[in-house]
Amino acid sequence: MNKKDNLKRVIVDFKKLTPEILALLVEKYPDGYDDDQIISFRNASNEVVEAVEVTTEDTKYLVKVSTKLAVTMENYDEDDYEDFDNDDPEAVQDPDLTSDDDASDGDD
Repeated sequence: MNKKDNLKRVIVDFKKLTPEILALLVEKYPDGYDDDQIISFRNASNEVVEAVEVTTEDTKYLVKVSTKLAVTMENYDEDDYEDFDNDDPEAVQDPDLTSDDDASDGDD
């Protein structure tokens, strides 16, 4: 059996991104992602989910696509995340999106 067959598969929402996963996304998609890089599938509730894929040594992450994900990737600066605890999945929120009490753009 191939090592890739043994990868854990994890679906992750923008709100649950860790700095590590965000860094991998930015590295894999430095200019953002295109429609042909988006994977569509149905979840357990039979809803269509769109995601982009990023893989670590032992896990394949499918990160749900959203407007906030694209904005966070565009504004990514490694220095903004150096104070976050990498083991805390709740720690990551783009500093630019969470400050100023979110002037909502309604694109969600």
